[in-house]
Amino acid sequence: MASEEASLRALESLMSEFFHDCTTNERKREIEELLNNFAQQVGAWRFCLYFLSSTRNDYVMMYSLTVFENLINKMWLGVPSQDKMEIRSCLPKLLLAHHKTLPYFIRNKLCKVIVDIGRQDWPMFYHDFFTNILQLIQSPVTTPLGLIMLKTTSEELACPREDLSVARKEELRKLLLDQVQTVLGLLTGILETVWDKHSVTAATPPPSPTSGESGDLLRNLLHSPSSAKLLNQPIPLLDADSEYVCSLALECLAHLFSWIPLSASITPSLLTTIFHFARFGCDIRARKMASVNGSSQNCVLGQERGRLGVLAMSCINELMSKNCVPMEFEEYLLRMFQQTFYLLQKITKDHNTHTVKNRLEELEESYIEKFTDFVRLFVSVHLRRIESYSQFPVVEFLTLLFKYTFHQPTHEGYFSCLDIWTLFLDYLTSKIKSRLGDKEAVLNRYEDALGLLLTEVLNRIQFRYNQAQLEELDDETLDDDQQTEWQRYLRQSLEVVARVMELLPTHAFSTLFPVLQDNLDVYLGLQQFVVTSGSGHRLNITAENDCRRLHCSLRDLSSLLQAAGRLAEYFTGDVFAARFSDAFTVVERLVKVTLYGSQIKLYNIETAVPSVLKPDLIDVHAQSLAALQAYSHWLAQYCSDAHRQNTQQFVTLISTTMDAITPLISTKVQDKLLLSACHLLVSLATTVRPVFLISIPAVQKLFNRITDASAQRLADKAQVLVCRALSNILLLPWPNLPENEQQWPVRSINHASLISALSRDYRNLKANAVAPQRKMPLDDTKVIIHQTLSVLEDIVENVSGESTKSRQICYHSLQESVQVSLALFPAFIHQSDVTDEMLSFFLTLFRGLRVQMGVPFTEQIIQTFLNMFTREQLAESILHEGSTGCRVVEKFLKILQVVVQEPGQVFKPFLPSIVSLCMEQVYPIIAERPSPDVKAELFELLFRTLHHNWRYFFKSTVLASVQRGLAEEPMENEPQFSAIMQAFGQSFLQPDIHLFKQNLFYLETLNTKQKLYHKKPFRTTMLFQFVNVLLQVLVHRSHDLLQEEIGIAVYNMASVDFDGFFAAFLPEFLSGCDGVDANQKNVLGRNFKMDRDLPSFTQNVHRLVNDLRYYRLCNDSLPPGTVKL
Repeated sequence: MASEEASLRALESLMSEFFHDCTTNERKREIEELLNNFAQQVGAWRFCLYFLSSTRNDYVMMYSLTVFENLINKMWLGVPSQDKMEIRSCLPKLLLAHHKTLPYFIRNKLCKVIVDIGRQDWPMFYHDFFTNILQLIQSPVTTPLGLIMLKTTSEELACPREDLSVARKEELRKLLLDQVQTVLGLLTGILETVWDKHSVTAATPPPSPTSGESGDLLRNLLHSPSSAKLLNQPIPLLDADSEYVCSLALECLAHLFSWIPLSASITPSLLTTIFHFARFGCDIRARKMASVNGSSQNCVLGQERGRLGVLAMSCINELMSKNCVPMEFEEYLLRMFQQTFYLLQKITKDHNTHTVKNRLEELEESYIEKFTDFVRLFVSVHLRRIESYSQFPVVEFLTLLFKYTFHQPTHEGYFSCLDIWTLFLDYLTSKIKSRLGDKEAVLNRYEDALGLLLTEVLNRIQFRYNQAQLEELDDETLDDDQQTEWQRYLRQSLEVVARVMELLPTHAFSTLFPVLQDNLDVYLGLQQFVVTSGSGHRLNITAENDCRRLHCSLRDLSSLLQAAGRLAEYFTGDVFAARFSDAFTVVERLVKVTLYGSQIKLYNIETAVPSVLKPDLIDVHAQSLAALQAYSHWLAQYCSDAHRQNTQQFVTLISTTMDAITPLISTKVQDKLLLSACHLLVSLATTVRPVFLISIPAVQKLFNRITDASAQRLADKAQVLVCRALSNILLLPWPNLPENEQQWPVRSINHASLISALSRDYRNLKANAVAPQRKMPLDDTKVIIHQTLSVLEDIVENVSGESTKSRQICYHSLQESVQVSLALFPAFIHQSDVTDEMLSFFLTLFRGLRVQMGVPFTEQIIQTFLNMFTREQLAESILHEGSTGCRVVEKFLKILQVVVQEPGQVFKPFLPSIVSLCMEQVYPIIAERPSPDVKAELFELLFRTLHHNWRYFFKSTVLASVQRGLAEEPMENEPQFSAIMQAFGQSFLQPDIHLFKQNLFYLETLNTKQKLYHKKPFRTTMLFQFVNVLLQVLVHRSHDLLQEEIGIAVYNMASVDFDGFFAAFLPEFLSGCDGVDANQKNVLGRNFKMDRDLPSFTQNVHRLVNDLRYYRLCNDSLPPGTVKL
């Protein structure tokens, strides 16, 4: 024993040294190596058994258990059976002897190690594994221990990791399912016993349900359940031990419910008992007593009681989340709804002393979260099933949800409830769309509830009613969706408003418009308080209270303007005429407000509290422009009507809007406001397109400002938007006018002079590039290139989907600038930032105007690029210029993608040099680089080359393939085809999952469209190489997220030649597998059934992969020299 004793002391001192603050990382690595070597020794477990029974050092115990865990999970197959028996006998004894004194994390780890043995050996070699757990649960002294063992068993055996064969996984699940009834009975017994022992009046379980009760249950779903008397009993005060046992039992139930099917094993008495415990979460009285009695122990008890409620709700929600409900379980489900809604009513009931909000604030946050989850599951999973019954008290349910939503104590809770309303409103909308005949009846049923919801949500976004809460919201920090907490709050609220508007447009409008009008009146009334001061205009409102009220009113106006904009879509389309007057009222008001803001220049006014009121005034002005922009589709529809009737009303609207926009397009205006004005201008030019727009003085003034070389240039983004609008005014066809009335000649001349003015400095660069003595500094040149190309590229992009005439005029105006760009390109080939911008411009040209550019010039551009991008230049860009260099090459490849997709024969002569550039110049540079840069674009180009130029490789005509069959299709350019396929194959061996997914999709598409896998060159030499690579990827688990896609691709490849797959490929694949013996290979082969349908085949593939990994794991765990029979 001396050696064991000495080893223990040495281990204790090593562990203390390892976790000591002063130990260096080097020394820690040495100790780690020492411990790993010790653990690998045969028989190390005997020492560990001694350590466990003889030490009180937590680190030593944890290490010893890790050694056992490693032995059982990785080396168990090679452990002699005598040793296994000893371990199976000693560890449970150790647990029984010390479970009360061991720290909880050591005890839990020891339980897991014993369960791991059961996972391997039960029932064959460890037949009493589960019986022992049941006995532990039944003995009061060891009940907690038995419950921990049961939960661990449920976690480890019901959904085991992959270190078991598929057959063993299926066996374990079946063995556990056989025990479910017994286990649920025991857990019910434990919970009922504790409850009965502590409650004032003993609870009798309700009668089992009978089939005739469903209708009554539905009718009374929100009335007191038959068990209400029981659910109203005072909640018993449990001692700490009972609480601990109950929490363990509920944790077990929650885990069991996550995987067992809904069945009669889940009895009514079990459900009622769970509901008894769900009440612990809403028992404010007990929590109050705990805090009044003051001691910390009482407070902990109060929290524990709350936790029982949370655990019970977790059990209920696990059952709720199951979508597939057997007929015999439906009534139990109704009972569950009834009992949960009963609890929900209890926590939302108004008492004299308590408002609902106070009650909810006193409940534990996680308990409320569970209740919210319950309501969400009810609405998303079960409402469809239940709401169709006429007995379902739908209005009472919505009243309850309404109270619960608007008394949430936290913002997050309120957001979650708004999500539930959105789910409900989506359900209602889709129900109405599928049953248009019943539309009125359905809406009548819900109208009052939806009206209340709308009013309350609108109130919640207004400082006038909800200032304290709204001021808590952060309006500065951006979240992952690039919005602040306030913006998220407003957006989610407006989504609910919009959905109600979709269902009840008239009601929603009549609710929103008066509120908007009230706030507009305050804003429009500010004019009387504007006084002229020495430095400009000042707002003469100074009293602190008045400033605060103005701040609130402006914030509310800003929110309501966003609401008005969000509802714009419900005035267009089929309902345009019916809702015209409402929409016209809104638009007229918006036009008036925007003009008012621009005229009295509220954005530049001095205020008493500039840090608050100035941003408010700017925001209201910007939001009024944005809201007006939202009505651009309505204005477009009005425009086509006005064209027919020639109404002055429409002309006035547009002219006034332009008068509001023009003063804002200035470098002196704040960005937020400037960009709102620019976006509105673009919408007028692009969406509305009134014929008279160009003749409005304000627009002509704008043309002069933008083309004036001496005028100060706007910020980049604003400049691009204004130029887009002006270009679109001249280029886009006017709606409802015949071609001969479009005034193209005049518009063409005007457009040419606009582009000429915008590109003046840029075109002069050509002379500089030719005559070096006149060179300007490089940075200045770069600025001119950036400013001009960003504008020109945007103009081309916006006309790319338009009529041929628009594109012709556009290219005619741009022609000189395009030729200048091509001439400048070689001069800047080593400036990757400039090359990047130029290629962006050319890419946009190729996508939008390649027909207009004409074949000779397009060929000249492609040839220039092919000449410039030599192997050396590509290597320099990709390897030495970082991300900008890679972007340049990617854009070049994108241009080539456009070229290879062009139908007809025009660009076919470039195919050989494009494929050769890809395979001989770009691919060798990037093939071995781990970085994904350029690869995705290269493979997309290769895919497009194959997809759109199939006959470049496979010449056959339809007639020839019918005569000869598929077998001997003539092939051209075979070396290039093979090289492309080889590159695709190589990409599957690399770690980048996005590239893998993209390339797998490309191969599958080529197979669907062009029967790639059936083509002779692929079928005879590559097919099974690809299958092999894909199977190896599955075995190595390097791309686990794509298991399903890989399985389907393997099936599609194998289905080309199933006989070859089963007879030749599979045996060859197995014979080449390392780490498995001949017998295991035979078993793997036998288990792969010869199914030829997709679901069975992919199931067999995943079984093969799982079992192959399992056998390798087993074999790795055998000690060297083991004889395998």
